[in-house]
Amino acid sequence: MGHVETPESDISGPVGLRRPPRPRSTAPGNRATALEQLWRAPTAQRDLTDHARPGRRAGRWGTPLTVLTETVGMAVPAWAVLSARGQPVALPTAAIAALVWTGVRAVRGRHTAGPPRSAAGAAGTLGDWLVFVGLLAVAWAVAGDAVDPTVALVAAAPGAAVAVVTSAVRRRARSTHRRPALRVLVVGDASGVDTVAGALGPRTQKGGYAVVAAVPVGAAEPEHELPLTGRLGADGTDDDVPTVLAGAYAYDVDLVLVAPGPLLCGDRLRRLGWGLHDGGIALCVLSALSGIATSRVRPASVAGMTLLHVTPPLRRGPQPALKTVLDRTGAVFGLVLLAPLLLAVALSVRLSSRGPVFHRQIRHGRHDRPFTMWKFRTMVVDAESRKAELTGSNEVDGPLFKMRHDPRVTTIGRALRRTSIDELPQLFNVLRGDMSLVGPRPPLPEEAADYDDRERRRLAVKPGLTGLWQVSGRSDLSWQESVALDLWYVDNWSVSTDVNLLARTVRAVTDGRGAY
Repeated sequence: MGHVETPESDISGPVGLRRPPRPRSTAPGNRATALEQLWRAPTAQRDLTDHARPGRRAGRWGTPLTVLTETVGMAVPAWAVLSARGQPVALPTAAIAALVWTGVRAVRGRHTAGPPRSAAGAAGTLGDWLVFVGLLAVAWAVAGDAVDPTVALVAAAPGAAVAVVTSAVRRRARSTHRRPALRVLVVGDASGVDTVAGALGPRTQKGGYAVVAAVPVGAAEPEHELPLTGRLGADGTDDDVPTVLAGAYAYDVDLVLVAPGPLLCGDRLRRLGWGLHDGGIALCVLSALSGIATSRVRPASVAGMTLLHVTPPLRRGPQPALKTVLDRTGAVFGLVLLAPLLLAVALSVRLSSRGPVFHRQIRHGRHDRPFTMWKFRTMVVDAESRKAELTGSNEVDGPLFKMRHDPRVTTIGRALRRTSIDELPQLFNVLRGDMSLVGPRPPLPEEAADYDDRERRRLAVKPGLTGLWQVSGRSDLSWQESVALDLWYVDNWSVSTDVNLLARTVRAVTDGRGAY
């Protein structure tokens, strides 16, 4: 069997076993003794009361109360407004609107006991509201003009405000009783341990997981600094389960995450899974797939093998057609509603510095086709000619050029960049079909010329006015982080993803992080 290393003394309180696990010799032991120890280990019960996680009971009554509050908050004001305006069938209309609103919120994960599946708060509620308004528009088209649509929108607005309040209350409650991260023990060869530790981070919470220790397979040492609770042999002739169980109990982990490799796969991994489940420890196996949304993966079992079917990205069909309709419609409504703001900004740019109002720039779009992109001018007129002398001050990696305090940016331009208002003229590009409301960042010709095969895949879809890069830090991201986000979007986008990103953009623009 492998050998066990007990944790340092800073682990306080009861641990998994009733006493610290004894180190095991690397010499082969008696098989019967090993099996006896294996089956005896799970009988050492952990004190669940001392290790109770406060967040696991949070929201027991919160979810039903939230649903009731949001349903009543939509129904009562809607009924009052419709009745006051003399609309027919006010009560049934208000009831239907409340049920539809509650359904939209539930489907989009706003009423889950844990963290919501997408953006929360005002940004998330805006996304829900857009879906809700779309459903009301369909219902109004089917039912005819029984209810004035303008009055219906006004009547439903208080319900959205109530939802914003309930979301804020639930976030505050979660911050007080936050669901803790799952404590993870990583098992795998050194490269596999480093992959997991690099993605999740040691002793940090990312995506609800916290790596607390590792059990490497083979003699190689992981590069990341992690407590090593033991080591499994490379040949697989020893019993792995006691070593892994001892580490799992000692660090009170919720999950053993196995990174399969040549040294740990097939029947050896299967026997490890048996032992972990018999010992009351959950097992998770790292897939070699990366950058693929779970909605595109369908597991299947064939001839004793577990297969993962991966559906292709959306390139044709109803969703791309709907995306085009939403892009053009959104651009028209945006230009009409924002016309006063666009006019005011144009006057400010024109009067504050010498030069044109708009800055036109050649960018590359879908299938590497060039187009002229429009923005409000935020720099001095000779900005391009001064770029060469500032090359040494570039603050980002990759082919991009960014400076946090670029001397070429005008005073009004800095405010426009901070709020991303300088990007609004790109609505004309969306209307023309050169861009989409949501998509990867449009590259300059010199950037696209330096793309490798991986980066060039960003050009498989239309560039966007906003996207994952916009809501994830913008210029604060490294080049490779930006590419990874864009590639994820290219392969996994959907209309619901676009709506969610549009809602998250509101919060990102308000925050202003990474905008310079």
